[in-house]
Amino acid sequence: MQTIFVQVKCELGRAYKVAEDIIEAVEQVSEVHSTSGQFDLLLKCYLADGDDVGHFVTERIQTTPGIKDTFTMITFKAFN
Repeated sequence: MQTIFVQVKCELGRAYKVAEDIIEAVEQVSEVHSTSGQFDLLLKCYLADGDDVGHFVTERIQTTPGIKDTFTMITFKAFN
């Protein structure tokens, strides 16, 4: 299992709708947080080992209506 975080910039006034749509439609997204700053949302996603991160982000996240831009962070190790 690999964990990635995707920051999402939304069209003005669309952040809540985008968050709802992503949670409903993308099973790999475990958490969606609203954020301040350059991006509006932070998504925590769990992908199966071997899943292509680029295809996931471009085909499952970026195609959501209301999304203007994304920034993806690939993680290596979680410290508990």
